[in-house]
Amino acid sequence: MNARGDIWIVEIKSSVADLRADQKWEDYRMHCDRLFFAFTQDLPCEIFPSDTGLIVADGYGAHMHCEAPEHRLPAATRKSMIVSFGMHAAHRMNRLIDPQGHAEIME
Repeated sequence: MNARGDIWIVEIKSSVADLRADQKWEDYRMHCDRLFFAFTQDLPCEIFPSDTGLIVADGYGAHMHCEAPEHRLPAATRKSMIVSFGMHAAHRMNRLIDPQGHAEIME
């Protein structure tokens, strides 16, 4: 999520088999403004859906190969995603600050 509240999802793929076997990313579009795939230079760009952005990464960094088209979330979905994001962040902070207390809550 950026400062404007735009939500991007980046799905990392390590191989052609990984892309073909894992189709859950198709549902991600309903939860973001832009959908990207990140992959290594060993994979051809042509295997990825044309309506997604592409990020090429290696051991030294990454660059955006092409931008993802924008498809704005409905307001209710955006609010739900931002609240969920905040709750997950708060729970992670709680576990860092008080690992013992978190264990008691989860029991």
